[in-house]
Amino acid sequence: MSRSLSIYGTRRALTPILIVMVGFLTICPVAMLLLGSFSEGLGAFGTFTLEKYIKSYTDPELIDIIVNTLVFIVGSALVATSLALFLAYLNTRSNIPFKFLFQIISIVPMMIPHILFAVSWALLLNPSNGLINLLLKQMFNLEHSPFNIYSLPGMILVEGLLDLPVAYLIIAPAMASFDISLEESSKVCGSSNLRTLRKITLPILRPAILASITLVAIRSLESFAVPSALGMPGRVYLLSTHIYRIIATGFSADYGKAAAVGMSALAASITLIVLYRHLTSEREKYVTISSRGYRPALIDLHGWKVPLFIIVALLCFTLIVLPVLVLLYTSFVPYSMVPSFKAFGMMSLKHWLSILKDPVSLLSLKNSLFLGIVGATLGVILTFFVSYTIVKVRTPASGILESLSFLSFSFPGIVIGVGFMWFFVRTPLYATLGSLLIGYIATYLPYGIRPLTSAFVQIHRDLEESSRVCGGGMFYTLRRIVVPLLIPGIVSAWILMASMFVRELSVSVVLSRPGNEVLAVQILRFAEDGLWGKLSALGILMILASTTLVVLASIVGTRLTKLRGEREGV
Repeated sequence: MSRSLSIYGTRRALTPILIVMVGFLTICPVAMLLLGSFSEGLGAFGTFTLEKYIKSYTDPELIDIIVNTLVFIVGSALVATSLALFLAYLNTRSNIPFKFLFQIISIVPMMIPHILFAVSWALLLNPSNGLINLLLKQMFNLEHSPFNIYSLPGMILVEGLLDLPVAYLIIAPAMASFDISLEESSKVCGSSNLRTLRKITLPILRPAILASITLVAIRSLESFAVPSALGMPGRVYLLSTHIYRIIATGFSADYGKAAAVGMSALAASITLIVLYRHLTSEREKYVTISSRGYRPALIDLHGWKVPLFIIVALLCFTLIVLPVLVLLYTSFVPYSMVPSFKAFGMMSLKHWLSILKDPVSLLSLKNSLFLGIVGATLGVILTFFVSYTIVKVRTPASGILESLSFLSFSFPGIVIGVGFMWFFVRTPLYATLGSLLIGYIATYLPYGIRPLTSAFVQIHRDLEESSRVCGGGMFYTLRRIVVPLLIPGIVSAWILMASMFVRELSVSVVLSRPGNEVLAVQILRFAEDGLWGKLSALGILMILASTTLVVLASIVGTRLTKLRGEREGV
């Protein structure tokens, strides 16, 4: 009895400690952002003034920036959701061959850093020396480049492709669980396939479609890689790049004005998050599968099977193979040139040697690996206890902890960075890797909690109770019973956080300082300077570093799972 009380007391003591830690990570940047927006500057924190708001919202550029941002997020959401609907329908409703490609589309593109994906399209379609533009000009003897990726439509296309996997993961499950008998009833009544799709399928999928549009809009609002790599060279500014310009250009950074503008981005993001949760909570009204028999059926594509498969294969190539190929090719040629025998003959290791001799590039690689390994490890430890408290300690306090844990999901990364800047500048952590470490964990905390909470739900409480009955304390039970069973979830959380930390950009552009550069920021600097060869070589190193971490973590996770099975005699 006394041991049970001791365990219960440990749990109760753990919850408020976690609330304080998570509260600091999620509420601190918002509170500092709010206070900073009413302050004159970093050196005059707390001196109340409305000057920054007046200066920000009377800026004649702001209207155009807000319009650009709205067009960008709506356009990206529509592109991603439309493509996701097309792919999900083919995957779940048709007999299209090689369906493994759909799994590749839904997972692999998430491993390619967004900044590199955006830059690869700049290498292909920039108006001055983009590879596709150069090829078309040579083939058709054109004076001007036919495409300009440095435009709002170009940005929408690239962001839509980047967010396609997210939209697909939302729509595909809903499409797969749709009762085909409803469509069959419509066809029996004489409706065509197109009319059935428009009148039956799409209306029932409306919650999933709206949820996809909203979530992609959130990600587009938070996006910094595409607006910075493709928008700023074309002078197409969004809220994220407007904030970046305020703190990164001019004679001195105006963090007060950046905080004032950031409050608008924060309010818009929170509004979209609330809308997304409302839409996902309404899905039960559209349930079409009950306890009676459910029989999924496939539509025979007949003569369309091969053309549609070619389209899917081209999309896979565009999303996965093309960005890496373009970067690899550009890293070996002396300057941007159309692939030819002459180009292959001029290939060299010049850019690679330059990168390997560049102390800043090597430092950025070292820092990103450190942040990826150490940051993901610390993040997983924190998310482990947070997830345990959320799932196993069901109290009002654990409910507060859960709300705080997912709060940062609604905060744009660059806004979190500005908020933390106001805090770190008053501490010894300013301009150190520690500030980046805290900023990363605060931003990506929900991504570690999600797989671990799902894993904790699968562990029955009887296993823990049996350990405690035999005299095991709370931490002994976690170490000997819970952790071995959670290895797949822990590895998944670590892989997700490590890959995101290595490629992180939006928080880094605010908190990174000389001496603590990271890969994404260094790549952005090369893009701004037009150093495409060095950028491509460093980008390939970034992909290799991220892939290596993922592969090693997967091997370790598989080995630990195997050892657990051997100990249990499986």
